Amino acid sequence: MESKSHNHGPTTRPRDTTAMGILQKILRRVRPGTQTDEEMANVKMIVGLGNPGPQYARNRHNLGFQVIDILARRHHIDLSRSQNKARFGDGYISRRSNPEPDNPFGGLPERQKVLLVKPITYMNNSGEAVVPLMRYYDVDVEDMLVIHDDLDLISAQLRMRPGGGSGGQNGIKSIIRLLGGEQGFARARIGIGRPPGRMNPADYVLQNFSADEESDFGPLREATADAIEFWLFQGIEAAMNQYNR
Repeated sequence: MESKSHNHGPTTRPRDTTAMGILQKILRRVRPGTQTDEEMANVKMIVGLGNPGPQYARNRHNLGFQVIDILARRHHIDLSRSQNKARFGDGYISRRSNPEPDNPFGGLPERQKVLLVKPITYMNNSGEAVVPLMRYYDVDVEDMLVIHDDLDLISAQLRMRPGGGSGGQNGIKSIIRLLGGEQGFARARIGIGRPPGRMNPADYVLQNFSADEESDFGPLREATADAIEFWLFQGIEAAMNQYNR
């Protein structure tokens, strides 16, 4: 399967120096809702991996879905749309740039168009949902981030990552395969540790978190959502420096 090649060089647009043009520019900074379609064209896609169905909702393997739910709740994004074997919603994630330290309302408002996506194919076939949706909405590989659980990280550890192989994670493996081997999408890896004793990893990932584990994973889900918001506006390298621990 062919992967897209994107060599977008810098473009220069003529400035609108009319009074109306200047006024519209000011209004777009003050009121994010007035931004143009052209400014919103660069959609970013945030994918949480997991298994569909209420019986899996609180499983370790569904950490990706759980973080997507947090982002949807924070930014009032409805996840009721269905397409290409995915449940998703589209909307905007906002922040204030250059905030003043003592003024939470300081700085200029910014927002980013996003797709929040949950594949409903079951984990091992996640690429069947993710890749067609990417192509339908013309999302570049570098504009996608995937959230997933990771057996090879210690429990309750977050690692933002710019790309790379699957590390044995079957959902990531499926996405890479259907992208024709392309690995350049960002990840938010959430460590769940190895199963105790001789427990089968397949059984371990399908267990719910214990009450003791929830005391760590509740705040970690929120921190992962924070890190993803940071990635949207600052990029993966900055997010790694800020949140990897």
